[in-house]
Amino acid sequence: MNDDSVPETPADMIMTAADVKRALHRIAHHITDHNKGAYGMILVGIRTRGVPLARRLAALIAEFEDVPIPVGELDIALYRDDLTLRRGVPRTHRTDIPVDVGNRIVVLVDDVLFTGRTVRSALDALVDLGRPAQIQLAVLVDRGQREFPIRADYVGRRVSVETHQKVVVHLAETDGEDRVTVIPA
Repeated sequence: MNDDSVPETPADMIMTAADVKRALHRIAHHITDHNKGAYGMILVGIRTRGVPLARRLAALIAEFEDVPIPVGELDIALYRDDLTLRRGVPRTHRTDIPVDVGNRIVVLVDDVLFTGRTVRSALDALVDLGRPAQIQLAVLVDRGQREFPIRADYVGRRVSVETHQKVVVHLAETDGEDRVTVIPA
């Protein structure tokens, strides 16, 4: 391989660290373009990987809008529709929303949109906290195959994978590096 050639990526990798960075920049710009700025907005990350993604997006928006963006963390463990199917007590974490969501634009942030069940649970949890002016959804990866009529407003990458495959997002904050892979489910 010579110096000017591009290294090959493994077949299971669908986004490199550079791809993740570009996607987040694009999403941040789309959010501010669509909302005509960042005033009255809060980004709320769905635990676990939605939280660092929300923080990154807020930092990017603050950088080019020169407005601090509050970031919240939403735990949906008790809102899931499969609680009765799971064994044991669900593991819960703290929900931390630093401002009142009432009359604000809330951008929910998650890593992967698949069936829509996680987002449906997040909507239930969020509405219990107040009445936002609007709720929007930003995801790093949309893999399709919905079970609920939910769509993302902002998407980093749309991918088509088989139902027996799983899209796995690795982030520096939680996994030591940024990359997105597809593995057998």
